[in-house]
Amino acid sequence: MAKQQPHTRDQYRHFLAITTRWMDNDVYRHVNNVHYYSFFDTAVNEFMLREGVLSLDDGAICLVVETGCQYFSPVAFPDVIYCGLRVAHLGSSSVRFEIGIFRNDDAEAAAQGHFIHVCCDRATQRPLAMPADMRRALEKLKP
Repeated sequence: MAKQQPHTRDQYRHFLAITTRWMDNDVYRHVNNVHYYSFFDTAVNEFMLREGVLSLDDGAICLVVETGCQYFSPVAFPDVIYCGLRVAHLGSSSVRFEIGIFRNDDAEAAAQGHFIHVCCDRATQRPLAMPADMRRALEKLKP
């Protein structure tokens, strides 16, 4: 498998700044890999909440069915990271989010990954057609 190259900031449609914390660093003096998935989750859900298409109380939910990450260069406290967010695929009930992690003012991603979400009924957790308002919001993130 050929190694991917880091994405650049101009390839993303939405950004969220997150300040790293002292506790994010591991014994190797960089942000531990487990935190990147938290950054991904925060970037996706912040966008959905800001757009008014995700409720913590009612309506459809989106469940993660696949995720992955590639690392290119380290991030460490006290860096500020910028999570770039885009939609690579929008299906009838699923969406593939791609997230780039950019360290401070770096032009290339320190890491990049993806989340595939499936839109589901809150009670049954079975897939359902994506609500129209959610689809409209996610269309904004397509290249």
